[in-house]
Formats: sequence, structure tokens, C-alpha cells
Amino acid sequence: MSQYKIPDEYYFRIHHVRPRFKGDIENVLIYMAEEISAVGEKPVDEFVKKVNEAIYSYPGNAHRELKTINNWRTEISALFGFIEHTNNTDKPGRRAIELAQNQDLVECFKIFLYNFQYPGAHIKPKNVLEQIVNGVHFKPAQYILKLLKYANRRGGNSIGLTKPEICHCVFNDLRVTRDGEGVDKTWQRIETNRANKLEYDQTGDVIRYAGDIMDYMEIANLLKTYDNYTYYLNTLEEEAIIKFIESSEWFSEYDGMISRREGSMEAVKDCTNGWFTYVNRDIADTDFSTDILAYIASDEEELKQLKENTTTDSIGGLADLVERDSVIEKRLLAYYDNLTTKDIGDIGESLVHGHECMRMKVGGREDLIHLIKRIPTQFAVGYDISSVELDERKRYIEVKTTISSKPLHFNRVHLTKNEWNTASSTHDRYYVYRLMLSKKERKLFLLQDPVGLYKQDKIDMIPSDGADITFDPDKVGEFKELLTWKN
Repeated sequence: MSQYKIPDEYYFRIHHVRPRFKGDIENVLIYMAEEISAVGEKPVDEFVKKVNEAIYSYPGNAHRELKTINNWRTEISALFGFIEHTNNTDKPGRRAIELAQNQDLVECFKIFLYNFQYPGAHIKPKNVLEQIVNGVHFKPAQYILKLLKYANRRGGNSIGLTKPEICHCVFNDLRVTRDGEGVDKTWQRIETNRANKLEYDQTGDVIRYAGDIMDYMEIANLLKTYDNYTYYLNTLEEEAIIKFIESSEWFSEYDGMISRREGSMEAVKDCTNGWFTYVNRDIADTDFSTDILAYIASDEEELKQLKENTTTDSIGGLADLVERDSVIEKRLLAYYDNLTTKDIGDIGESLVHGHECMRMKVGGREDLIHLIKRIPTQFAVGYDISSVELDERKRYIEVKTTISSKPLHFNRVHLTKNEWNTASSTHDRYYVYRLMLSKKERKLFLLQDPVGLYKQDKIDMIPSDGADITFDPDKVGEFKELLTWKN
């Protein structure tokens, strides 16, 4: 069987930074987003020192060489734009702050791919210049989505693409990356190769850069795969896919050099800060936040049940407060009017509220369900849900929710000053519910009395505008099945 070969005059291999932590990328990114955001803006040397300390603290890094730690920092900064640079300082980028606040890794990868292009300052200036000289002007995620859309133009979603096909027929072919060849011609080439049963070179790291982008698109929920070989459009993300396809967003500071097919190292370097400003710009008008219930539901029936749990049960649980106070009523109505299935905090609290109600039902205490209440954030009581035990004692619950494509580590959580103070005063009545939502599973981890555990040296705590808690889930806390409320 013969092998497909790009004509020499069109062959040019494009690449990007490939993180050393790619196999653990979601855990690393959410950890680093939180750590970088906590550092804040500082003089460069101080910022680098603080971020490096955080990288050393990541599991498995304690004994790594400084060179490796520095590589982690620069890769996180270069590829994902988590750090912005000024003349004298470094500071957290908007993308890092958003991820730390929203805990939405699916959204994070959508935004990353929406901005990602060749050339870009995610690689060394000499490599940027090489792409400029070769006339490269290419947004990979956008092109891949257009190509899959075209391949499936007759309806349905039965046609997928493989990493070798994307590598050799898209990424490494200047007819696409330089000349902007239409997806119709690219698809015709792929179909011809399939008909002729041509193979593709997959040795070494030949396809790894195209493969990275395909993997990132799966994390972003834009693509799906059943065998980790062929990738298909995720038709449930039609709205986001259209935003990608119709986008005209482009970092244009290299364009003059690209049109001339020439430039200088100094001119390329002068664009670096502009690139990081561009990838950290405000794109609030392009909402990529995840519709969480649609993301985690296994079917339409479960989606319907989940949506019911986030509305009527939550509002009903606070009915007695509304009856007693018209001011509270107005605030609650405004709160629930703004509730969306894209707000991770709201959805997490609603799911836990349903879990608590079901815990009472399973325990034979349905008479106590009316006591389980969600407390809107603006009330600032230091917890999200007021619940009860089967013996009617109070349980105060702070919910921490994260969404990702794969299950994440459970050994970290941040409590605000108010939450830590409330935990101090309520002792063993205070619980942290760590809720991790992914496509394949939902995990709920309960940590009771965090202040008491800290005083007993069973967990670690670092003061940081509140408390950064780390713990070993094999030694403290417990996993629980997330119960779904059913009438």
C-alpha cells in the first residue's frame, strides 16, 4: 500500500508549544489559573518566583530541576496566555482569571481555540518569522470545523476525520495554511486518498501538532470521538461551531510582514506583547460558557429532570423566607430570573440542593425537606445551602463546582474569608461539597469541619485572601453518590 506525500512545493510543517504536562493538562491548567490569579501583578522577578513556587508545589514537581519548572511557566504563558507582560511587571491574564473564577475548562479551551492561529507568539520569534516568510495565515480550529461541516453537508454526522488526515492534508500543506484553499478541494483530496487506500506517515512525532489541536477541540466539546482515532462534529455544540466558522477575529500585527513574505526578528519581537493583549482581550460578546446541564445529561429525559431540579425545587426551598420579607422576595426573584444553565455556581448548588432533598427522602424524613434552602450569594452568610441531618441538626454547605471533559483531582479548594470564618464558628456542622462535573461522571466529595481538620493537622491551609486548603482524599472526607431529586 502506497503512502500519501505532500508535493514538495507545498510542504511546510507548522507547530506550536507542546506542554510537558499535556497528559494532565486540565488538572494543571485549573491549578495554575488559580495560582497565577492569586499572585496578582508584581515586578517580573517576584512574579516569576511566586509562580515557580506554585509549580514546584504541584504533585510530582517537588524535586524537578529549575529548568523544567521554568519550561512549565513559559509554556503555560505562551500557549494559553495566562500571563501578561508589561515593561516592568508580569500579571495574570484575563484567561487565567476567568478560569479561576468560572471553573469551566470546556469554556477555557473554546476561547483558546477561538483565538489560536499561526503565526502567533506562542512559539519562539525565529519560528514565527519562519511561518511569516512562508506566508502562513491559518486558524486551525475554524478550518477543521468548516471542513467537517462540508464533509457532512448531505446531512447527518456520519463522516469524521483522523489526526493523520488533518496533519497531512491540512496542517502541513501550504495550499491550506498559506493559500487558504477551500474546504471543498481539501475534502476532495482526502476522499481521493481514501479511495486509493493511501496511508499517511505517523512515525515519531509527525502528527502530534495536528493531534494536539484535535485533542483540545475534544476537550472544548467541539469534536467527539468513539475510538480516539476518528473525530466527528459534536452537533450539540452547533451554536459554538457557527461562532467559530463565521468569525473574522484575527491578530493582524504580523499581516504586513506576511504579505511581503519577509520580516525581522526585532519586528516579530515587537508584536509579542500585542499578541498576549489580543488573546486576553474582552470577548464577552462571544459567550462560550458551557450549558452545563446539556453537557452532563446522558439523554433528554435526564436533561428534563436536571432542569426541573434547578428551578422549582430551589425556589420552593426558599418560599418561607419570601413570605416573611418583601425585600428578600425582590432579591430572590432577581436572583432566579438571572439563573442560567451556564452558571456553574448556580447549577452546582442546585444539584446539591436536589441531592440534599433526596438524602432526606431516602432517610425517611421527607418532613424535613422544606428546611433545605439555597442561600443566594448576596446574603453573604458564608455557605450556599442550609440543610439538616436526619436528626434535625443543622448542616451548612459550601458548594465548590468545576466542569471539565475528564475527572479532575479532588485535593484542593479555596474558601473565602467569610466562608472560613463561618466554618470556624459552626465547627462540625460545616461541610464543603466538592462537585466535579464531567461528560462521563459526576463526583461529589464531602469535607466536614475544615477548620477542625486543620487544627488537627489533617489538612494543610495557606492564608490567601481566605484559605487555600489541600488535603489527601484517602485520609479525610468521603465520596458520595450524587443523588438526583425525584418527586
